[in-house]
Amino acid sequence: MKKTLTEDKIQLKELIDQVSILGDQKDFNNQVQLFTENALSETRAEGKVIMELKGRGVMAKAFAEFLKDVETVYHFNGQSVFTIKGDEATGTCYCLITLISNQKDKKIRTTIGAVYNDHYVLHDHQWLIDKRIGDFLWQEKCEIHSSEL
Repeated sequence: MKKTLTEDKIQLKELIDQVSILGDQKDFNNQVQLFTENALSETRAEGKVIMELKGRGVMAKAFAEFLKDVETVYHFNGQSVFTIKGDEATGTCYCLITLISNQKDKKIRTTIGAVYNDHYVLHDHQWLIDKRIGDFLWQEKCEIHSSEL
């Protein structure tokens, strides 16, 4: 039975939410299974590429290294739009990322406003991310105190 456009859009939204949830749990080995085998992940800040990763293994190691000193990772996905053409799709997803870490005995909260531009492919009836370009548009760092937690 053929899926409807609405069903595909729901699956794509669930895909990006699951990627975020697994990232929050630091379950990078399962997170990268939501990408194609040779997927490209590119992160930009201030218009410059700061990280470019190709392939699940490379991505899992880099994500773990990047977040190794972060105690709490929290992605809040906002609006998203998808365009589907057969077994391929594109999407734009807005995300508010919060990272809490210890730096010199102080708790630091980093908040990042990100926009992800994705290319998806349908593989064995499952949508996967084939290319993700993350633009970190702004970032704010501040010390937090136990009364704020």
